[in-house]
Amino acid sequence: MKELIPILDRAAKAYYQGEREVMDNYEYDKLYEELEQLEKESGIVLSGSPTTKVGYEVLSELPKEAHETGMLSLDKTKNKGELKQWLKEKDGVLSWKLDGLTIVLTYEKGRLIKAVTRGNGEVGEVVTNNAKVFSNIPLTITYKETLVLRGEAVITYSDFEKINKELEEEEKYKNPRNLCSGSVRQLNNEITAKRNVHFFAFALVRADHRDFENSREKQLIWLESLGFEIVPYKKVSGDNVEKTVENLERKIPENDFPSDGLVLVYDDIDYGRSLGSTSKFPRDAIAFKWADQTKETILKEIEWSPSRTGLINPVAIFEPVELEGTTVSRASVHNISVMKALELGIGDRISVYKANMIIPQIGENFTRSRALFIPKECPACGGLTEIRQVNDVQSLYCTNPTCQAKKIKAFTLFVSRDGMNVEGLSEATLEKFLGKGFLREFADIFHLSQHKEEIMEMEGFGEKSYKNLLDNIEKARTTTLPKVIYSLGILNIGLANAKMICKEFGYDVEKLLKATKEELSEIDGVGEVIASAFTDYFAKEENKNNFQKLLQELIIEKEEEVYEEAVLKGKSFVITGSLNHFPNRNALKTFIEQRGGKVTGSVTGKTSFLINNDSLSSSGKNKKAKELNIAILSEEDFLEMVEKASM
Repeated sequence: MKELIPILDRAAKAYYQGEREVMDNYEYDKLYEELEQLEKESGIVLSGSPTTKVGYEVLSELPKEAHETGMLSLDKTKNKGELKQWLKEKDGVLSWKLDGLTIVLTYEKGRLIKAVTRGNGEVGEVVTNNAKVFSNIPLTITYKETLVLRGEAVITYSDFEKINKELEEEEKYKNPRNLCSGSVRQLNNEITAKRNVHFFAFALVRADHRDFENSREKQLIWLESLGFEIVPYKKVSGDNVEKTVENLERKIPENDFPSDGLVLVYDDIDYGRSLGSTSKFPRDAIAFKWADQTKETILKEIEWSPSRTGLINPVAIFEPVELEGTTVSRASVHNISVMKALELGIGDRISVYKANMIIPQIGENFTRSRALFIPKECPACGGLTEIRQVNDVQSLYCTNPTCQAKKIKAFTLFVSRDGMNVEGLSEATLEKFLGKGFLREFADIFHLSQHKEEIMEMEGFGEKSYKNLLDNIEKARTTTLPKVIYSLGILNIGLANAKMICKEFGYDVEKLLKATKEELSEIDGVGEVIASAFTDYFAKEENKNNFQKLLQELIIEKEEEVYEEAVLKGKSFVITGSLNHFPNRNALKTFIEQRGGKVTGSVTGKTSFLINNDSLSSSGKNKKAKELNIAILSEEDFLEMVEKASM
């Protein structure tokens, strides 16, 4: 039990905080059930056991708030027959158990005033500004009294794939749930807005003076009438619940939204409430978890797949098996740490399954031969490889800076939508152009017309497609400086970071190239890691020369800046915590800069004011400000100060 608890805690932390997963659901459930059984047999439950906890610890800078009504976990079963026994003669509402982040919304006078994550069930994080940019949430409703409801924020499989394609290899998310958690719990809601987060309402908590005739289903129907997208559900009885579960099971491959089971709740509200709850589970609802279909097979090989950053991903190739109606023969192993934990070897007998009946995974290795060769040379270029450890995760990297695989992925990012946005240049086409020597550096994209005859003779190209490609390239010449910076593929620098950096240096290329690590680190939202990546990139003469060659091919559109009277000139601000008057920190930062002030990321002796609506917060920035006798202003204090200075 003492061995299992820290292992499960580490896995739960990664799961709930949107970090990279260290364990898949199959393995977690297996260890969790083992711990439950040991506790049952021994009659002992150790302090800190995950069987006594709900959710995650709140650790971010987001404001925290206690829930009016505690949010418990659900008891679960993998047996359809148990659902029938549980329901007995009552009617129930059977809905999808969506796999995202649970959010509690509060409306007053018809307006959304608060959104709080589930957190640990007692205390959650306030994400109101982020919820306001969910793709389908009503900001105003016709019901004018207090309304409190719960729902699940999710990112669809199709959006997950699009977003992951645009991320660095090390930044990629393992599944939509992790991406959703990371997207909703952002300090900058501009990132949330780009992630296309959907919200599905699944439970009404409070609606004064409304009669729902004691029916959960009628509550959902009413919420839908207010403009909420509700979780898909079926009304069931003991007679048809098993058949309904089977029907829903068949729909899983068609679903674009991620789910990890079903939830059954009594339609009779009063009856459900009369049952009360245990210390961990309510008695009016139960979760049904899919019993993963597993098949045994033989591991034939590990395919090593190189990426743009040099990371080489292991992919298991095994004898084909039928799983959930499709033939499966490969599954990602994620990294060397996972591979070592499974003690994989060629020829081992393994079990495979589909996580959430969608994503192929290795469940167990029965042989555990450890007879697996980790390549010393990159499969793409023959360059030397090395194992690097970041935190607790070991991964394999190619050390050759001119690796062909790195080039293909680098050019793919360069022409992507958020980069130079060159339509018609797929990864496969780029691979052909690189193979023929048409592309050596990014500027070469704008000289492909030199290879007209050869391109038109290539498979898939004719005169029309060649002309379309050239038209798209010409269109891409007109762009903005942040897009150019992003398209270079500097490690950890996304488009949002590129915009912040360019703005800080007035969109001046010379100033950008001379920027120091210290100057970059002071930009709010940048920090030391990104600052180091930026300066290290341009410290290489080759990168700097290629960048300047690229700029000669482009027409950089000037960013329009609106400047107000410099009433904040000479004042330096740090912003922390959630905001009420400004949609996000960038908006407040822009407001300050347009009035001559400066915004930095950390509190120092040079800081004039710390802006924080929670002056009593125990955050590091508040403590530092108090130590240095720096005034802490609420947004109201700040705006009042600006108003007086403007008079």
